[in-house]
Amino acid sequence: MADINPFESLQEQIDDAAAYADVDGDVIERLKHPERVLSTTLSVDMDDGSVEQFRAYRSQFNGDRGPYKGGIRYHPNVTRDEVKALSGWMVYKCAVVDIPYGGAKGGIAFDPRNYSESELERITRSFAVELRLLVGEDRDIPAPDVNTGQREMNWIKDTYETLERTTEPGVVTGKAPTSGGSAGRVEATGRSVMLTAREAFDYLGRGIEGATVAVQGFGNAGSVAARLLAEQGATVVVVSDSGGAVYAADGLDVTAVKDHKRETGSVTGYEGADEEWSNEELLTADVDLLVPAALENAVTADIARDVRADVIVEAANGPLTPNADDVLTDRDVYVFPDILANAGGVTVSYFEWVQNRQRFSWTEERVNDELERIVTEAFDRLVETFEAYDVPNFRTAAYVVAIERVARAFDDAGGNWP
Repeated sequence: MADINPFESLQEQIDDAAAYADVDGDVIERLKHPERVLSTTLSVDMDDGSVEQFRAYRSQFNGDRGPYKGGIRYHPNVTRDEVKALSGWMVYKCAVVDIPYGGAKGGIAFDPRNYSESELERITRSFAVELRLLVGEDRDIPAPDVNTGQREMNWIKDTYETLERTTEPGVVTGKAPTSGGSAGRVEATGRSVMLTAREAFDYLGRGIEGATVAVQGFGNAGSVAARLLAEQGATVVVVSDSGGAVYAADGLDVTAVKDHKRETGSVTGYEGADEEWSNEELLTADVDLLVPAALENAVTADIARDVRADVIVEAANGPLTPNADDVLTDRDVYVFPDILANAGGVTVSYFEWVQNRQRFSWTEERVNDELERIVTEAFDRLVETFEAYDVPNFRTAAYVVAIERVARAFDDAGGNWP
C-alpha cells in the first residue's frame, strides 16, 4: 500500500469523471493540480534544550468556489503528495455538498505521541507563524484532521490573532466552543457517515435497522459513526484501531468499547468481545455495511476481491485505491464515496465559520438539522446524476457533480487563468 500515490489516485478519479462531465479538457487539467503548495521546515525548541526540525506543508488546491478550506494533520507519513491529494479531495467534497469553499490541506510529518504538550504547542505555533501570510477567514481556513483537534486550532487562532493584532475567530474552525467553536462539530463527520448510510440503505430498498456493520478505525469519525448507526438500529459487530479488531456476533456495546479504548489506548482486550481479529479480517467480514474510517489506501484490489459487505460508506479520505474501486464496481458492491459521506466535518465547519462571521451561535439542534438537510439533498443529487449519466459507480457520479460545479464557478468568473 505504501507505494500507492494518493495524488495520482485523485487525478485518476478526476479523469474517470471527466469522461462524463460536460467540462472542457483544459479546465479538467487545471482541476487536477494545486494552485500552490507551501513546503517549509520548522525549527522548534524541545524540552531538553535541543532543537528539532519538522517538515510541514500547506496545499491550496483550488479557490474558484470560495476561500480555501481544509484540515491540518500530524502524522509520520505526511508527504507533499499526500497533502496535495487531500486538498483536492476537499475541493470536490465542498462542491458535492454545495458549500462555498475551495479546498486546502496541511500537515506536519511527525508522530505527536512522542512529544510533550508544551512541545506540541511550540510546534503548532511555529507552523501557525509560517501559515500567517496564507490564512485568514476570507483566504484559507484550517481545521482539525488526523491527530489534531480543538487544542491545536485554539493555538493556531491565538498565534494568528496575536501577530495580526486582531480578533478573527473565523480564521480556523474546529475550535473549542469557548473559543468560538460550533455545537455539533465533534460529531459532525460521524453523523454524515450515518446519514449517508441511512439514505443509501433506503435507496437500495433495505433500511438500516438490523443491518450488520464493520467499522475500521475507531477514532472520532469511526466511533461516532458506529454509535449513531447503532442508534438507528444497526448492529455493529466488529470495530478496530491500529492495534487490531474486536468482534461480537450479537453486536458490540459501542459506548463500552469507546470507554475501554479511552482507558487502555486500544479496542483490543475489550471483555465484551467474542473474538479478536486483524484489520484485514475486519475489511473482509461478512457484514451488510463496511465503514473504512482509518487512513487512505486501506482497501487494495487484493482486499477488494475478498470484501463481503454489500455496501461501503467511506468515513476516511481515500480509503479505497482506484484499482479496488474497479474491483468493487465489477462485483456490484455499492461504494458511497468519502467526498459525500465524511463531508459533515467541513459542512459544520462552514456553519461554525458563518456563526463566527455573524457573531451569533446556533443551537446543536439547528446544526444537526441543517447538516441533515445538506447531506440528504447532496445524496439525492448524487443519485440523480448516477442514474442520468449512466456512470459506473457512485464515486464517479459524485465527481461529475463536483467537477461541473467547480468548472461552472470558474466559467462564471470569466474563466481567467491565474
